[in-house]
Amino acid sequence: MSSAAPPIEQEVWRPKYNPWLIAGVVALAAFMEVLDTSIANVALPYIAGSLGASNDQSTWVLTSYLVSNAIILPISGWLAGALGRKRFFMTCLTIFTVSSLLCGFAPNLGLLLFFRVLQGAGGGGLQPMAQAILADTFPPEKRGLAFALYGITAIMAPTIGPTLGGWITFNYSWRWIFFINIPVGTATWFLVRRFVEDPPYLAKIKAAGVKLDYIGIALLALGIGALQILLDKGQEDDWFGSRFITSLVVISVVCLVSLVIWEWFQKAPIVDVRMFKSFNFAGANLMIFMLGVMLFSSLVLMPQFLQTELGYTSQLAGLALSAGGLVLLFEMPLMGFLTTKIQARYLIATGWLCLCIAMYYSTQRIDLLISFNAATLLRIAQVIGLGFLFVPITLVAYVGISPDKNNSVAGIVNFMRNIGSSVGTSMVTTIIARRSQFHQFRLVENARPDNPNFQNTMNGLKNLLVHSGVSGSGPDAQAGALARIYTAVQAQAATLAYVDTFMVLAVAGGIMFFLAFGLRKNEPGGGHVVAE
Repeated sequence: MSSAAPPIEQEVWRPKYNPWLIAGVVALAAFMEVLDTSIANVALPYIAGSLGASNDQSTWVLTSYLVSNAIILPISGWLAGALGRKRFFMTCLTIFTVSSLLCGFAPNLGLLLFFRVLQGAGGGGLQPMAQAILADTFPPEKRGLAFALYGITAIMAPTIGPTLGGWITFNYSWRWIFFINIPVGTATWFLVRRFVEDPPYLAKIKAAGVKLDYIGIALLALGIGALQILLDKGQEDDWFGSRFITSLVVISVVCLVSLVIWEWFQKAPIVDVRMFKSFNFAGANLMIFMLGVMLFSSLVLMPQFLQTELGYTSQLAGLALSAGGLVLLFEMPLMGFLTTKIQARYLIATGWLCLCIAMYYSTQRIDLLISFNAATLLRIAQVIGLGFLFVPITLVAYVGISPDKNNSVAGIVNFMRNIGSSVGTSMVTTIIARRSQFHQFRLVENARPDNPNFQNTMNGLKNLLVHSGVSGSGPDAQAGALARIYTAVQAQAATLAYVDTFMVLAVAGGIMFFLAFGLRKNEPGGGHVVAE
């Protein structure tokens, strides 16, 4: 076994300013960008009404942002090498802030979508560059604490986004969900210009020059763009029942496979796929992908169940989720500290085990009689495992990787987490829709005239409707009773579909628990990694 030590320049270089000041600045930029991936969700009906668009057309406000964002993420390391990381970061901030202003003033849907594409492109570089700056600013033994701060932004922002977006839209206007980025983006730009600097090795990369890979960029843009659109629109268009979705699947598979083959043989690839030769790097990316799946699946499942099946308002559902966010707020710094004492893979295994247990527990607790307090406690149980995962997985991704690859590592890791979030959202909406149909079919089988339980329920409802004056006697009362039984069947079928979905997540968490022990060891708090 040998230690993979960083080059001398990287080991002795230290930023001029307090590292925690730099961490706060770049985390603010990342928080602003991650918030924008979810803040517009609840504003779509208002946007559609204001701009004279249909609800289906308004969903492209989300899709256009996610597509351009996903394309930039994996090549952000290459762009940082070509432009210089600080310059690239400031350029992304400029594009994001200016396009946010333009989104707020957009007079029609077409221009809004165009500005959202620009905003997503600018935002695509903020997350990975913030993470890469933290990786270089802090020595390896303190990196876990720095990543904990970044993790708070990456996990808290999607939780806060829908609630904040709903409040702003209801009390002011949907345009203000974009305008609030202006002061934050402007202040962050000046702070980055003042306090952030590039380490010496980045100057050498920039001086060496970077070849522009037109074929790689084209394959990436087509492949990732098609993938993001099909994930966003698949369930809406019935997946392979749609020729449009089928075509996107073909385009995505062909382009992404071709991209991997092409980039493998390039001396200066825009996406360094050769890093995946390391089982540790590949495993860390698989786990950060699954973390994205788990995080956004639960973010979709709980508020959707509370609103559609229990009749909660969006604000009340958001309040039920907020307790889980507070737990993460306290848990993430603790995880940053524990990474200096305990091997990351053991923390990761603990996180997956907690998630597996919490998701299984959810299958036992989800029902139509669950109280607000019980839902809040259930959400807390679901997020405890997430706090164990983000920081250790991010640390493990850097194990055995040369420091001059920090930008590329950050870009790919953030890309995998974002794609995981899209897959998770698409997966749970599909499972709920399909399993609801399945359970409804099975439950309706019991609604037979020869079933005494069904007949007793029917007669009881008919009498209740007649005596309460809701319906007249005879056919009207019977129709009213049947309608209420069917509504109850639909609610029960949907609840069983949620149970099935949580069970799928529990199984996934269990598989990840066992895979965690295959990750390479790191030396907690030692400043070096252990090479096997």
